[in-house]
Amino acid sequence: MLVHLPESAAKFRRVQRRSALPALLLGVALVGAVTALPAVAQTEATAPAASASAPKTNPSAATAPEPQGKADVAKLMASQALPDVVIGNADAPVTIIEYASMTCSHCRDFHSESYPAIKADYLDTGKAKLILREFPFDPRALGAFMLARCAGDDKRTAMVDVLFDQQREWAGAENASVALLKIAQLAGMTQDQFTACLQDTELQGKIVAVQKAGQDEFGVNATPTFFINGDKYAGALSADEMAAVIEKHL
Repeated sequence: MLVHLPESAAKFRRVQRRSALPALLLGVALVGAVTALPAVAQTEATAPAASASAPKTNPSAATAPEPQGKADVAKLMASQALPDVVIGNADAPVTIIEYASMTCSHCRDFHSESYPAIKADYLDTGKAKLILREFPFDPRALGAFMLARCAGDDKRTAMVDVLFDQQREWAGAENASVALLKIAQLAGMTQDQFTACLQDTELQGKIVAVQKAGQDEFGVNATPTFFINGDKYAGALSADEMAAVIEKHL
């Protein structure tokens, strides 16, 4: 039996915001054990191939945006309800923490358009590390994050990448569980494991706790929201804009 997720799908502006959320109904086994998410405010000429070592970003081409606030880095890096998965060198001098929702179109755009260049120039070179934290705005986003965690820490980043890449296929699907099952099977899950994952109320509660901490402790009320060495930026950043911010901390 597949777990049926609610059928609604949201459309987002540059920064995704919500004022209230429905109860989370992830499957029949969760009826009676429903957890509510906290309320929150989402020419044909071909250019020559670039050298493999050529920078993917151009920070001098963008003005670093002003931060919209600042958070204590020690508090940001404190243990969460779920362990952080670090992309890049854990000892890198610049720490980027992203609060994202899996159904947020601008989170998807950041991960498809900006993230690859940031990864090449800063994460893979040891200059920065990125931590993505769960901030689901709706039941489908919650379910997707649960599946990414159930894939295991070693597959979680790859699972998140696939979920963003295929967001249009599952987030607005008539039956999201069918589309999500296909993605989960790519990560090696069986249908029984898929169902068990989405019925894991303990995991569900921990993801909600990560979101609540982001909202209550750091004022996150939109996705994507980035903290770069504590400086807060709400809304999508281009690769060059983020590079300009990172360069300020190097």
